[in-house]
Amino acid sequence: MTSTSVRVTNLPAIKNAPLVGLAEGNSSFNNIHLVALIFGVPYVLKSILPLVCRGGLKTYVFLVVLTVAPTTIAYWTLNSIYGARKNEKIQLPGKDLEQYITIKDEQLRTNYNGKVKIPMQVFHDAYFDGKVDFNGEVLNIMEARLDWAKMNFTPELFKYVLTEFLPEVIVHSQSQDEEQVRGHYDRGDDFYEWFLGPRMIYTSGIILNPDIEESLETLQDNKLAVVCNKLGLKPNDRLLDIGCGWGTLVAYAAKNFGCDATGVTLGKNQAKFGEERIRKNGVSERARILCCDYRDIPTGKGAYTKIVSLEMAEHVGVRRYSSFLSQVYDMLDDDGVFVFQVAGIRPSWQYEDLIWGLFMNKYIFPGADASCSLGWVINKLEGAGFEIKNVDVLGVHYSATIYQWYKNWVSNKSRVIEKYGERWYRIWVFFLAYSTIISRQGSASVFQITMHKNLNAYHRVKGVANHSSIHVKLQKEPILVE
Repeated sequence: MTSTSVRVTNLPAIKNAPLVGLAEGNSSFNNIHLVALIFGVPYVLKSILPLVCRGGLKTYVFLVVLTVAPTTIAYWTLNSIYGARKNEKIQLPGKDLEQYITIKDEQLRTNYNGKVKIPMQVFHDAYFDGKVDFNGEVLNIMEARLDWAKMNFTPELFKYVLTEFLPEVIVHSQSQDEEQVRGHYDRGDDFYEWFLGPRMIYTSGIILNPDIEESLETLQDNKLAVVCNKLGLKPNDRLLDIGCGWGTLVAYAAKNFGCDATGVTLGKNQAKFGEERIRKNGVSERARILCCDYRDIPTGKGAYTKIVSLEMAEHVGVRRYSSFLSQVYDMLDDDGVFVFQVAGIRPSWQYEDLIWGLFMNKYIFPGADASCSLGWVINKLEGAGFEIKNVDVLGVHYSATIYQWYKNWVSNKSRVIEKYGERWYRIWVFFLAYSTIISRQGSASVFQITMHKNLNAYHRVKGVANHSSIHVKLQKEPILVE
């Protein structure tokens, strides 16, 4: 394996990539070529097919409608299989597949062996079913995935997109969201604690010192301090946390800043856990968790002076994104501040990014289809009437956080398998290992955006004092987690 210009890092803050883990994948795609094929294939067919060639414009339009789906599928498939890597500065080792994984299923072993790579979707489904095993530590083998796995679109992926993903994107009903969120987050608090640790925060932490390995608790405490600083919380504030999870930020804000804090979650277990955390921290008189859909938040216009939503909007969906942001705008006081954290896939994607995203949607966060680029998110926020004050891109911070989750999960392997079974352990160890890599290499990132209403009467100068991005040092009391 050789490289002419690619450098590795060796900073304690993250799981550093080996050289093979920095290789680029295939990103071959061209919208102009696809459009030309969509309209060109029917034209060719109309020209050469008997009888059809006698038709006019209506016949051509009918052929366009008839062939658009198979033409698009064929284009995506062929490009994902035969397209060139973005660059080849790193030459892959070219080892046999058997050096990395052991295939126990006879049919799969016949199809994929030696230098014949296995499609990533075929691999992870087989791994979850126990038909394939890693030859070593999961994260280390995943670092070399481009040497043994193909990032191509498979029939199973197209089936999922057409029969499940797209219908969910189009519908995104309240009942659908409730079923998916509760089916995910009400699995069991112990399941999540085995990787989230005592803070029970399922969003990215923040690195403040890349020269040391900060603990998961430190990363999350850094994030809590940064978010509250960006909000500029004061005792007279009314804070709303939309998608509050297990309520840690709500308890932290009420405890350390004396504000009135309300959290909202669809998870019944989360709401119960959060209320208990609030009670243990002695802030029940000014903090609470509501178990309801965001559309049912009881509120009047301008009811909250500060609003925060950390990695919840992905579940809102593309279709309802603008209406959600308009609702937030209406709930926020005209002098209020909104801190919004959301994950998204890079617009200059590689096929690996899309395949990982579909895996996440199917197995980890069903219904979370609004993981869009930063530019798309900013356009939506500005369209809803907000003015952007600050944007922090926290992808590598997420990698550090997920790596700590991964290590926690592996250390609790026997407990997970005993209560939830081998399949759940395998799905989550794959998810955490792969996501450590994905967020580190930029395939997906997370954006923390601070904003206020774009009104003439908003006193922007008052926001200068806390316009310090992530480098804040607030000495606050940690949350009680016993």
